[in-house]
Formats: sequence, C-alpha cells, structure tokens
Amino acid sequence: MKATQQLHAAGQSLWLDNITRALLTGGGLKRYIEELSITGLTSNPTIFDHALKSGADYDAAIAQKNAAGLQGEELFFDLALEDLTQAADLFRPVHDLTNRVDGWVSLEVSPKLAYDTASTVKAAKALYGRAARPNLFIKIPGTREGLPAIEEAIFSGVSINVTLLFSREQYLAAAGAYMRGIERRVAAGLNPFVGSVASLFISRWDVAVAQKVPAAMRDRLGIAIAKRTYKAYRELLDSDRWLRLMNQGARPQRLLWASTGTKDPKSSDILYVKALASPHTINTMPENTLHAMAEHGEVGPMLPADGGDAERELAEFTKAGIDIDALAEQLQKEGAAAFVKSWDELLARIAEKSAAIRKAS
Repeated sequence: MKATQQLHAAGQSLWLDNITRALLTGGGLKRYIEELSITGLTSNPTIFDHALKSGADYDAAIAQKNAAGLQGEELFFDLALEDLTQAADLFRPVHDLTNRVDGWVSLEVSPKLAYDTASTVKAAKALYGRAARPNLFIKIPGTREGLPAIEEAIFSGVSINVTLLFSREQYLAAAGAYMRGIERRVAAGLNPFVGSVASLFISRWDVAVAQKVPAAMRDRLGIAIAKRTYKAYRELLDSDRWLRLMNQGARPQRLLWASTGTKDPKSSDILYVKALASPHTINTMPENTLHAMAEHGEVGPMLPADGGDAERELAEFTKAGIDIDALAEQLQKEGAAAFVKSWDELLARIAEKSAAIRKAS
C-alpha cells in the first residue's frame, strides 16, 4: 500500500495543490484520485499563472472569450470556473460518499479584497452562485477584515476555505467566525450544514527564520506551530460549543495544512507531509510532493492530539530571538501582498496572451 493510501486510511485527506487544464483533459487528476487517494484540490492565482505561462492549453478558450468581449478579471474567473467545476464533478462521487465531508475544490476571490469586508462577501456569493456546485469552496483570507466576511458568507450558505492563517490565534479567530455564522443559521431556522476548512500555512515559517536561527533549528518552527494549532483544533472539536452545533446538524470546520512543499533543498522532500500526518485534517500538497510521498514516503506516528513537544520547541525559538506572534502577523501581511502580486502577474499574463492571440489571428 502506498504511503498516500496509508495516510488516507489513517483519517487524513490528501488534496492536490494544483489545477491545470492539462491535468483535467489528460486524465492526470482522475489517475491521482484512483491511484494516490487524492480527494480534493486547492488553487490560487500563481497556479493559474504558471499554467498559462507553460503552454497553449488555454489559448483557444481565451480567444473565444476575447471574441465575446471578456478580458481581465472577468475572463480569468470564466477560465477558472470552467476548470474548477470540471474538477468538482470528478470529486463529486467522493463528496457524496462521504456525505459532503470530502471531495472539495477551492477558488479564491480577488486577493485585492483581503481588507475589504463588504466587497469580499459580494464576490464570494457571486462566484459561489456561478459555480453552482455543492463541493466548491470560496477562499477568503483570515485577515481581520476577512473574518466578518467569513461569518457573513457562512451565514449566507457559502462554503468557505479560510486561507492565509499562520498561527493558533489566527486559526481560532477563523474558527470563531465560522461558528458564529453557523450559530446565526441555527437561530434563523436554516440548515446548519455549510462546509468549511481553515488553512494553516506551514513552510513559510521556516523560510522566514532560516537565516536567523542556528542550523540545528532549521525546518522545525512550522511543524511546532502546526502541533500547537492541532492541539487547539482538537480541543475545539471536543468543546461544548462544537458539540451543540453538531447535535443541531452542523459539521466541524476541518483544519488544513497548506504550504507543505519543502523549500529547503537540504531537507527531505516529504518533510512536512510525514511530520503532519494527523487524523481529522487535510494536507494539500504540490504535485512533486505528492509524487515523492507516493514513491518513497513512509508514514510515521500521528501528530499528538495534545500538541506533543510544541511548547518546548517554540520556547527555544523565543529564546533564539524569534517573536512568534509578531512574525505570524508579518507572514499574514506578506502572504496577502504576495497574493496580490501573483494576481497582478496573472492578469498581465492574460492580457499578454490575449494580445498575442489577436495578433496571430
């Protein structure tokens, strides 16, 4: 049994952090589902930008949409929705079989809305309605301005992937927004089942401190943050507040490990996948990490529900001069800025492609 199958059997969902038209039309995604236990996927502007840059798979669709007068963001969302609805249909059997727990795909609102609550809610509702798929998440960043948008979107029945979370505190704030949205649905007599995941970014911690700590401490901070957050997550699942909502028909918001591709060439290419093996969670990983896990991965002990040695590890980083709370805020701000940069690059790529296609026709 492949390590990916072992993780799935242990209760962790494996999702692919990638989507391209070639993966869909060439049968690659279908094979990952059948052979590597992939049960969902995530996407972001950088992924789409790389897909546009690497070939001509989207050229015909761009030409057709240009002819219909579409350009910029409107053209991108048309392309993205075509891909993601097709992917959602591939995952629909898993979604139905697990009673809507698994089999999700994700599409984010414009990153430029990260600090605009009202516009984020409006965009989330519009995209969710256009997709018309029960297993599509709309990604909203867990910024301070994003939290009320998450609550309102959940209350409106829009399934949400909360992105750009970096710490236990940011995770708990996102979980609180989700629960408030569900509680409002219960109070209004609405169905309390609205799907959600909370995405904690891992590897960016280690990149941020790589040159600030001794070599022996490299590639340990992200895992320690994950352990601390996992403890909070498991405690929340056992809380009276969660259990009351579950009794009323709600499902817990699952914790998702994001940014789990190894950035340090000196470390194992499955470092974060092996370290973050844990039931009741999701690990979304790049294609090369997925292949590495399937080919030579091994499944070790599961992440301890009590956080294990997280606090001792984090105390070492504090002693080494790392202000963990301040760094969490910095990473979230930098992440939001990086998403905007990727978004601008994506729109520039679409404009460049459109101009080249028009010139060639």
